Amino acid sequence: MFATVTGGLFMTAVHLLSKALPVGAYGEFGVFLIVAMFLPVMPLQMVLAQQTAQALALGREHLLSGIIRGAWIGTFVVWLVGAVAVLLFQPSIMAHMKITNPAAVWVALPVLLFTIWMPMFYGILQGQQNFLWMGWSMMANGVGRVGFAALAVLAFHFYASGMVTGMLGGLTAALILAIWPTRSLWLPSPVPVNWRGLLRQIIPLTVGFGVYQFLLTADTLVVKWSFSSATSDFYLSAGTLARASTWLVGPLATVMFPKLVHAKARSEKSDLLGVVLLGTLIFSAAGATGLCVLGRLAVKIIFTKDYLEAATALLPWYAWAVVPLALANVLINNLLAHSHFKVLPALCVLAVGYGFALGHFHGSPVMVIKVLGLGNLALFAVCAWYTWGGGRITAAD
Repeated sequence: MFATVTGGLFMTAVHLLSKALPVGAYGEFGVFLIVAMFLPVMPLQMVLAQQTAQALALGREHLLSGIIRGAWIGTFVVWLVGAVAVLLFQPSIMAHMKITNPAAVWVALPVLLFTIWMPMFYGILQGQQNFLWMGWSMMANGVGRVGFAALAVLAFHFYASGMVTGMLGGLTAALILAIWPTRSLWLPSPVPVNWRGLLRQIIPLTVGFGVYQFLLTADTLVVKWSFSSATSDFYLSAGTLARASTWLVGPLATVMFPKLVHAKARSEKSDLLGVVLLGTLIFSAAGATGLCVLGRLAVKIIFTKDYLEAATALLPWYAWAVVPLALANVLINNLLAHSHFKVLPALCVLAVGYGFALGHFHGSPVMVIKVLGLGNLALFAVCAWYTWGGGRITAAD
């Protein structure tokens, strides 16, 4: 929790630099931030966390080495193909995303690669239950991001590209501190991996956590595409603060997941779910309440006066819209840690419905947040049904 909050505070401090940017530059940075958020990296982290926890519980370290190396090489190949496509279609991408500086695109390419790799190694650390080094890496990401960004923006006046450079600096520091402690797991000689059998475990995790990430990020992309640069900037600022209010609750599910996987692998019982869910409710509700009371002050401190009225008006809606998403995240972690995959069809239907609703009901930023809130409530209801209701998995299943 300490590392998450500390790293998150430094991440938020990056947005203080918006006061030093010319009009429109913060929106350009927001595009890269949104793209990085929208990458399907959360499923990758949870897959590696599950595989690491399971392999360590069953003594299959050499098999784990092969999985890690395969994931490392595979993600690089996918990134390389994507990077070539971005460079080939760079003019049209810049025009569509309203980006004026091509240097920001070039710097963003390694940012995207490291954005994929970082959660992969966070997943390994999570599966190891090595939260000490995971915490140091998270804090290094925040400190490195704000330090490099401040230098690039204030000293060299590299506005949007400087902010992206800050992301690259933070990710580089974070990766070094994440890769080094995991070397004992990927250096051993690997044994052949049954990738077909492994995919049967990976695909359900990818779908489940992918749905969660889709609900976490899709609204921001819709706003960026549907509204002016100024309006999307206000929405991005409100979303940044609202998601920051849930910093404390993320580590609860992060710690819970590998413990549940470990317990399942050894056929042990665990009562972590109730404790984690209660803690998540208390902390996320407290964060939302705090933003309702002090949101105006937070906007005034972090952003320019142009953001004050518009962002403050969105904050109460946004702050409470993400509370059911935080609760649903706990239940998804619990269901997938126990391989209760019958929930996946319902999650897929929900994601399609949510995407349809966002595409048709986005007349105003508040309307988008309302759709987000309803989608998050529906996600929590579905997960609760499969956890405790008529859809729950029985021993016979």
